[in-house]
Amino acid sequence: MKVPNKPILLVEDDQVDVMTIRRALREIHVTNPVVTAENGEDALRYLRDAASDTPCIILLDLNMPIMNGIEFLQHAKADETLRRIPVIVLTTSEEQQDKVSSFDLGVAGYMAKPVDYRRFVEMMRSIDLYWTISEMP
Repeated sequence: MKVPNKPILLVEDDQVDVMTIRRALREIHVTNPVVTAENGEDALRYLRDAASDTPCIILLDLNMPIMNGIEFLQHAKADETLRRIPVIVLTTSEEQQDKVSSFDLGVAGYMAKPVDYRRFVEMMRSIDLYWTISEMP
Protein backbone atom coordinates (compact mmCIF):
# COMPACT_ATOMS: atom_id res chain seq x y z
CA MET A 1 0.00 0.00 0.00
CA LYS A 2 1.08 3.60 0.38
CA VAL A 3 3.78 3.66 3.05
CA PRO A 4 6.18 0.73 3.55
CA ASN A 5 6.02 -0.78 7.04
CA LYS A 6 2.99 1.32 8.04
CA PRO A 7 0.21 -1.05 9.07
CA ILE A 8 -3.08 -1.54 7.29
CA LEU A 9 -5.96 -1.64 9.78
CA LEU A 10 -8.54 -4.21 8.74
CA VAL A 11 -11.81 -3.82 10.66
CA GLU A 12 -13.67 -7.05 9.91
CA ASP A 13 -15.54 -9.58 12.04
CA ASP A 14 -15.73 -12.41 9.48
CA GLN A 15 -12.59 -14.54 9.82
CA VAL A 16 -12.99 -16.01 6.33
CA ASP A 17 -12.97 -12.48 4.88
CA VAL A 18 -9.92 -11.62 7.01
CA MET A 19 -8.05 -14.63 5.60
CA THR A 20 -9.18 -13.80 2.04
CA ILE A 21 -8.03 -10.19 2.32
CA ARG A 22 -4.67 -11.20 3.82
CA ARG A 23 -4.18 -13.78 1.07
CA ALA A 24 -5.09 -11.28 -1.68
CA LEU A 25 -2.69 -8.69 -0.24
CA ARG A 26 0.13 -11.27 -0.15
CA GLU A 27 -0.66 -12.28 -3.73
CA ILE A 28 -0.24 -8.70 -4.98
CA HIS A 29 2.94 -8.34 -2.89
CA VAL A 30 1.69 -5.82 -0.35
CA THR A 31 4.21 -6.09 2.49
CA ASN A 32 2.57 -3.80 5.04
CA PRO A 33 1.61 -5.57 8.25
CA VAL A 34 -2.14 -6.12 8.60
CA VAL A 35 -3.63 -5.36 12.00
CA THR A 36 -7.16 -6.66 12.53
CA ALA A 37 -9.99 -5.46 14.75
CA GLU A 38 -13.29 -7.35 14.96
CA ASN A 39 -15.50 -4.28 15.40
CA GLY A 40 -15.43 -0.50 15.47
CA GLU A 41 -14.86 -0.34 19.22
CA ASP A 42 -11.73 -2.49 18.99
CA ALA A 43 -10.52 -0.41 16.02
CA LEU A 44 -10.93 2.87 17.92
CA ARG A 45 -9.12 1.38 20.91
CA TYR A 46 -6.23 0.39 18.62
CA LEU A 47 -6.13 3.80 16.92
CA ARG A 48 -6.17 5.72 20.21
CA ASP A 49 -3.45 3.57 21.80
CA ALA A 50 -0.39 5.82 21.90
CA ALA A 51 1.90 2.83 21.35
CA SER A 52 0.16 1.71 18.16
CA ASP A 53 1.49 2.78 14.78
CA THR A 54 -0.94 4.93 12.78
CA PRO A 55 -2.16 2.91 9.80
CA CYS A 56 -1.65 4.11 6.24
CA ILE A 57 -5.20 3.00 5.40
CA ILE A 58 -8.24 1.46 7.08
CA LEU A 59 -10.22 -1.28 5.32
CA LEU A 60 -13.65 -1.26 6.96
CA ASP A 61 -16.58 -3.66 6.95
CA LEU A 62 -19.94 -2.12 7.83
CA ASN A 63 -21.90 -5.03 9.29
CA MET A 64 -20.25 -5.88 12.61
CA PRO A 65 -21.40 -6.48 16.18
CA ILE A 66 -20.86 -4.06 19.11
CA MET A 67 -19.98 -1.03 16.94
CA ASN A 68 -20.70 -1.21 13.21
CA GLY A 69 -18.78 0.53 10.45
CA ILE A 70 -21.04 3.60 10.25
CA GLU A 71 -20.75 4.15 14.01
CA PHE A 72 -16.98 3.72 13.75
CA LEU A 73 -16.83 6.34 10.99
CA GLN A 74 -18.88 8.79 13.08
CA HIS A 75 -16.31 8.54 15.89
CA ALA A 76 -13.16 8.37 13.75
CA LYS A 77 -14.04 11.25 11.44
CA ALA A 78 -14.98 13.46 14.41
CA ASP A 79 -11.53 12.90 15.96
CA GLU A 80 -8.85 15.43 14.92
CA THR A 81 -6.07 12.84 15.10
CA LEU A 82 -7.91 10.12 13.13
CA ARG A 83 -9.98 11.92 10.51
CA ARG A 84 -7.25 12.08 7.84
CA ILE A 85 -6.56 8.35 7.78
CA PRO A 86 -8.08 7.14 4.49
CA VAL A 87 -10.91 4.64 4.94
CA ILE A 88 -12.07 2.22 2.25
CA VAL A 89 -15.35 0.45 2.97
CA LEU A 90 -15.35 -3.21 1.90
CA THR A 91 -18.81 -4.60 2.47
CA THR A 92 -21.51 -7.00 1.34
CA SER A 93 -24.14 -4.36 2.12
CA GLU A 94 -26.25 -3.36 -0.84
CA GLU A 95 -28.12 -0.71 1.13
CA GLN A 96 -28.00 2.63 -0.71
CA GLN A 97 -28.21 4.41 2.65
CA ASP A 98 -25.00 2.70 3.80
CA LYS A 99 -23.21 4.07 0.74
CA VAL A 100 -24.63 7.58 1.23
CA SER A 101 -23.81 7.57 4.95
CA SER A 102 -20.27 6.31 4.29
CA PHE A 103 -19.50 9.08 1.81
CA ASP A 104 -21.20 11.68 4.03
CA LEU A 105 -18.77 10.58 6.74
CA GLY A 106 -15.74 11.05 4.48
CA VAL A 107 -14.73 7.61 3.22
CA ALA A 108 -12.19 7.52 0.41
CA GLY A 109 -13.92 4.63 -1.33
CA TYR A 110 -16.78 2.13 -1.10
CA MET A 111 -16.46 -1.31 -2.66
CA ALA A 112 -18.71 -4.36 -2.64
CA LYS A 113 -16.86 -7.53 -1.66
CA PRO A 114 -16.86 -9.84 -4.67
CA VAL A 115 -17.65 -13.51 -4.06
CA ASP A 116 -15.14 -14.66 -6.70
CA TYR A 117 -11.58 -14.77 -5.33
CA ARG A 118 -9.93 -13.54 -8.57
CA ARG A 119 -12.21 -10.48 -8.55
CA PHE A 120 -11.32 -9.97 -4.89
CA VAL A 121 -7.62 -9.93 -5.77
CA GLU A 122 -8.27 -7.42 -8.56
CA MET A 123 -10.25 -5.19 -6.17
CA MET A 124 -7.35 -5.24 -3.70
CA ARG A 125 -4.92 -4.51 -6.57
CA SER A 126 -6.95 -1.44 -7.56
CA ILE A 127 -6.92 -0.18 -3.95
CA ASP A 128 -3.17 -0.77 -3.76
CA LEU A 129 -2.49 0.99 -7.07
CA TYR A 130 -4.54 4.01 -6.10
CA TRP A 131 -3.00 4.41 -2.64
CA THR A 132 0.50 3.76 -3.95
CA ILE A 133 0.30 6.65 -6.43
CA SER A 134 -1.92 8.94 -4.35
CA GLU A 135 0.11 11.22 -2.13
CA MET A 136 -1.49 12.25 1.13
CA PRO A 137 -0.21 15.34 2.99
